[in-house]
Amino acid sequence: MKILARGSKNRIKELQEKLKNVSCELTCLDDSDLLSANVHNFDVIFDLKFDEKSDQLKYFAGLKGTPVIVCAVKQQLAKAAFDFGRRVDCVLIGINALPSFLQRPLGEISVLNDTEKEIATSLFQKFDWEVKFVQDRVGMVTPRIIFMIINEACYTLQEGTASMSDIDTSMKLGTNYPFGPFEWANKIGIKHVYETLEALYQDTHDERYKVCPLLKTKYLKSEEF
Repeated sequence: MKILARGSKNRIKELQEKLKNVSCELTCLDDSDLLSANVHNFDVIFDLKFDEKSDQLKYFAGLKGTPVIVCAVKQQLAKAAFDFGRRVDCVLIGINALPSFLQRPLGEISVLNDTEKEIATSLFQKFDWEVKFVQDRVGMVTPRIIFMIINEACYTLQEGTASMSDIDTSMKLGTNYPFGPFEWANKIGIKHVYETLEALYQDTHDERYKVCPLLKTKYLKSEEF
């Protein structure tokens, strides 16, 4: 199986670890344009930066029957296909490939067309990758929950109710989560947390996803907690 993967170094590294027991030939590209690769030569394509550059769909759409697995947390597959404005013949599959999430034992996936769920299921079985289908919606499921917790923690810190270390410690001890909200935000990346929450708010207009000013300031200044 010949696989093409595009993405930043840390996410490519996570994907390589995930596929380490799969018999395949993995070709990796950085964030450069896909013009340098002949996408027709591959059996499967991973685009781990699709959220940031969904216009790259123009390179994949005509690959009839080829599974194209894209990071689709900030971007709904249906919206990307609508914006593309032309027929999508590839098998478009969304995953949560934000930093650290590929390491999770259970992955979330979505599909552009429900009729292609069987193809997606068969493919991930070949990868020995346990997945669960979720709706094609901005934020999927796990990111919605985690990022909302991070946002609420930012409000708590902003109001001076508790310190950053106290919030992280209480979250880990009280819920048995592996990280506190601020540790998690740094691990995932403030940029991804902010942009996903903003996309969720624009999609739903739900006040739960309205970005805390503290988090927005950290994003604008490219700072960590």
